[in-house]
Amino acid sequence: MARTSNVTPLELSGRRIILRTLGPGDYDSWIEVRSRCRDWLIPWEPRPHDAPQVAEDRGSFTARCAIRDRERQMGTGFGFGIFDQGRFAGEVTLSSIQRGPFQSGFVGYWIDREMAGQGLVPEAVVMVLHFAFEAVYLHRAEISIIPRNRPSLRVVEKLGLRMEGVAERFLEINGQWEDHARFAITAEEWVVRRRELLWTWLGRW
Repeated sequence: MARTSNVTPLELSGRRIILRTLGPGDYDSWIEVRSRCRDWLIPWEPRPHDAPQVAEDRGSFTARCAIRDRERQMGTGFGFGIFDQGRFAGEVTLSSIQRGPFQSGFVGYWIDREMAGQGLVPEAVVMVLHFAFEAVYLHRAEISIIPRNRPSLRVVEKLGLRMEGVAERFLEINGQWEDHARFAITAEEWVVRRRELLWTWLGRW
């Protein structure tokens, strides 16, 4: 695939999947999934009231890839495509990274509806947590989920992540201020659970 970015792609290998930073050459695969799954994905995506849907044309996708490359260079965020045997399946991100005394970031994800429920997202999240704690050296990672979003909740349930509570009207989702259940894991917890999580989801430690 042709890529126009000067930034070398970042790739992480799991047991079944590859996580790789996206480039312009991934547009056709990305838009096929986004178009087919739009009605399934949009109800859970951040968007202010009356704001238009985020542009998904080729130029906007290329610009988004460039923004992600800059975030990676600055260390403020890392976005990956999820690939299962070469097939684009979704995305997982480590974003809003804060340094100083906080040393924290947020993990987010979405998956092709046809590939949901196969354990690909938990595997991707474990790969990102491994990267967050052992390559980026964060102290804390958080996942925030609308309580009625059962597929997303199943991910953190499978991983056994600690729930910290519910933040009321935490984020504007598809034009509505939605409560979010907040789940987190710290570096200390990762040390304790590292072997278990890596063996269960990646088949290695």
